[in-house]
Amino acid sequence: MSNLPNCPKCGSEYTYNDGSQYVCPECAHEWAIDAQADGETDDRVIKDANGNVLQDGDTVTVIKDLKVKGSSLVVKVGTKVKGIRLVDGDHDIDCKIDGIGAMKLKSEFVKKV
Repeated sequence: MSNLPNCPKCGSEYTYNDGSQYVCPECAHEWAIDAQADGETDDRVIKDANGNVLQDGDTVTVIKDLKVKGSSLVVKVGTKVKGIRLVDGDHDIDCKIDGIGAMKLKSEFVKKV
């Protein structure tokens, strides 16, 4: 059959080559061909302000007043954020805050509950 690797996220054998990366049609995960050759994984460890490892679905508390860019709103200290999602980029946490809406937060401004 094919000599392409199985998807590292869901294990699907139906991966395909799309330019410089592999793509899984079942879970839509994409990873670099170079990463597979070097044995690298994209398991990035994201930690909160206290050094605790964060995972998808965790509940965190904001430890500093955060101004919402482009608005007069402020996320106050002690605000609980439930069901976070970890993402790549400068702002590691994608979440929804009551009264404010969808936001991206930096992990250095939260602590795990």
